[in-house]
Amino acid sequence: MTTNTQAGTGPVWDWSAGHGPVTGALSATTGAFALATTGAATGMPPGWALAAGTAGAVGHAIAGVRVRNMGRTIATRAASWLVGAGWTTWAMITGPLTWAALGSLATIGIGIGAAARSSALWEEARELEAIAADERQVAAELSAERRAIAAEWVDRIQRVCGITLRVLAVEMWPTGTGFTIDAELPPGGTTYDKIAGQASQLSADARLPHGCTAIASQGIHQGRVLIDVTTVNVLVEERTYPSNYGPLSLYTGIPWGYRTNAAEICVYLREQCALVVGPTGSGKTNMVHVILAGFARTTDVLTWVIDLNAGSAGLPWVRPALNANGGFVEDLQPGVDWLASTHDEALLMLNTALAVGHHRKVAYQDLMAERNTDQLPISAKIPQIMLVIDEGAEILTSTDRKLKELAKKILEVIRMLRAMGIRTVLTALGATGSVLGNLMIRREAKTRVCLTGGEVEGMDLGKVFPGVRGLKVDQAPYKGAGFMGTPESPAGLFKNWRILPNQIRDIVAATTDLHPQLDKVSRQAAGIAYATRWDADRTAWMRDGAHSPVDNDRQEPGSAGGLKLSALRDGQPPTGSPRADEDALARKFMEQIDAKFGTAPEPGGESEQPSAGQGLNLSALRAEDNESAGGPAWLTEAVDAIESAGAMGMKPSAVADLVGRSRQAVRDALKAAAERGELVYRDNGPHSVYVHPDHA
Repeated sequence: MTTNTQAGTGPVWDWSAGHGPVTGALSATTGAFALATTGAATGMPPGWALAAGTAGAVGHAIAGVRVRNMGRTIATRAASWLVGAGWTTWAMITGPLTWAALGSLATIGIGIGAAARSSALWEEARELEAIAADERQVAAELSAERRAIAAEWVDRIQRVCGITLRVLAVEMWPTGTGFTIDAELPPGGTTYDKIAGQASQLSADARLPHGCTAIASQGIHQGRVLIDVTTVNVLVEERTYPSNYGPLSLYTGIPWGYRTNAAEICVYLREQCALVVGPTGSGKTNMVHVILAGFARTTDVLTWVIDLNAGSAGLPWVRPALNANGGFVEDLQPGVDWLASTHDEALLMLNTALAVGHHRKVAYQDLMAERNTDQLPISAKIPQIMLVIDEGAEILTSTDRKLKELAKKILEVIRMLRAMGIRTVLTALGATGSVLGNLMIRREAKTRVCLTGGEVEGMDLGKVFPGVRGLKVDQAPYKGAGFMGTPESPAGLFKNWRILPNQIRDIVAATTDLHPQLDKVSRQAAGIAYATRWDADRTAWMRDGAHSPVDNDRQEPGSAGGLKLSALRDGQPPTGSPRADEDALARKFMEQIDAKFGTAPEPGGESEQPSAGQGLNLSALRAEDNESAGGPAWLTEAVDAIESAGAMGMKPSAVADLVGRSRQAVRDALKAAAERGELVYRDNGPHSVYVHPDHA
C-alpha cells in the first residue's frame, strides 16, 4: 500500500496499489504474527498454518508460470510462503511472544524483502532486455529498408543527374506518404540546384504516381541537400476544413493548407503581405474563405475585405450575423470586421486604414520605446488589420481612373504601414508579367500561393517563385491544389481544404468571442467612417439585395432604375472622360425636352403645381432639400457628427455618406454653415475637413 498526500486532507491510503519489497515483507510478517498469536490463544491446530502456507506457495507458483515470471521470482515467492508458514507453526507451539520468536520473525521479514527486491530487479532487467531486443529487431528491419532506399536513390541521382551523393540519413515521414533523404554533395562546387532542376526526370525514373514529386532543397549548409520524395498522392483527395475552430495568433502561424506529406503549412503575416494567384475554376474563392477562416480564429487580427464583385468574398462571413432589421443577431458578430463592395466604400476603407496607420505612428511612440522595438507590439488589445482584397492585383494594373485611385491607396498601405500592423492579402487571376510586374508586390508579398487547377495559360510559375526550379503546373492538376512558398517554407506542392457554407456559419458562431476590438487610439483616427460601417443604410444590400452595391454613377446599361441624370452626380467630371460624355448627352436630352414640352416651374414661382400639358417635371435639377435660413434639415445631424469626430473633423465625402445626400449638395451646405460660423473649414488639399468650432 502507498499513501498520497492531498492538500488539506492529510494522507490517504491507496488500497489499489500493489506491494513493493518493503510493504510485501511487512504484510507477510505481520500476517504471520497475527495468525500465530490468534492460533496460540484459541488452541488452533498448528498443522493448519503449515497447510495454508503450502497452498499459497503452490498458488503463487502456478500464477507465476502463467504470467511467465522468471524461475528466480517463482522460487522466491514460494519460499516466502513456506518460511512464513513454518514460523507460524513453530510460534503457535512454542509461543509467539518470546524474544526468540520475535527476533526470528524480524529476520525472516528482512530476508523476504531483500529476496523480493532482488527478484524484482531481475524481472525489470529481463523486461527491458526484451523491449530492447524488439527495438533492435525493428531498427534492423527499418535500417535495412533505409539502406535500400539510400542505395536506390544514390544510383538514380548518379544516372539522371551525373552526381554521386553520400547519403547520411533517410527519414520516413510519420504520415507514411514519403521520405526525406539527407545527403552530402560531392566536392568540386556542386550545388543542390543541379538536382532540383532534374525533379521531373527523377520522378519519372522512380515511377512515382501522378502528383508525387522528388524535390531537392537546401540542406543544413551549402554542401548538403535534402530530397523530399512523395510516394502517396494526398492532393487527389478532397479534405474539408479541420473542425477545430480554436484560437490562433499571428505569432503562432495561421494554417492555409497542407503539404504532400499531409503536414499543415502555416503563414506568419506580422510583417509580410501575401499574394494568391489562381485562374477561374482553380479554387481561388475557396482559398479566400480558408484565409478568412484563419483570420476569424486569430485573436490579434481584424479583417477588412474589399471585393468589388458585389462583395461576394465577404458576404458569407457577414450574413449569418445580420438580422432583417439592420442589426446583429444576439451574441453573434460578423466573421470580418468591415466589408466593402463599391469603389466609394473601398476608398473610404483604405483612407481609414491610412489614417489609422499614421495615427498609430505618433500615438504609440511611448509604447514602442518602452518595449524597445521599432514595430508596434501587436496583441489582442492592439490588433493587426489585414486587408483582404479580392482581385487586388488586377486593381493595381488597371487603367480605369477610379481603380487607379484605389491602386494608389493600396500601394501606400503596403509601402508605409508594415511597422504599424496593417498588411494586405491580394488575389489575382493569373501569374503574368502585367500582374507581377509591380516591384512593391514582389518585394512585400513574400508569402505566395499559386493555384493551378491544371490551367497552363497565364501560369508562369517562374514569375511567382523566382529562382525555384522543378515546379510544373501539371504536378497539381486538381482543384484547390497548387504551389505555396513562404519565408519559412520553400515553394512546393500544397492543397487547401474545402470549406463549405455550413462550416462558414459554424466558424462565425464559434469565433464570435475571439474577435478583438479596434484599439481606442485607432478608433479615434478611424472616425465616423469606421463607427458607422454596420449602419442599416450601409448594410442594406447585404441583407436583402434591395440596394445594389454598385456605385450610383456606374450603373450598367440595361439595368433597372429609370432615367439617369447627371444632376444627381457629385461635382463635374473632367472633360473628355466617359462620364463627361454622358453628361453632355443628358444636357442635350434635357434641351430637347425643354424645346418640345417646356420646363417645370421652379419652387417659389407663380404656380407650384404644373398645369396640364406644361411638360415633364425635371425636379432632379433642383436643390436636394428645401433649405430654410439655417440650412437643410439634415445639416443638424451632420454638425453633430462633425462635433463627435473631434479635432480630426470630417471630410465632405464622409458627411455625404452619413446623411445619404450627394456630395455637391453636402459641400454647398457645409460651406454655407462655415460662413455662418457653425463650422470651421480646415484646408488641407485632398485631406480638407470641416471641424466643429469647439474643436477648431
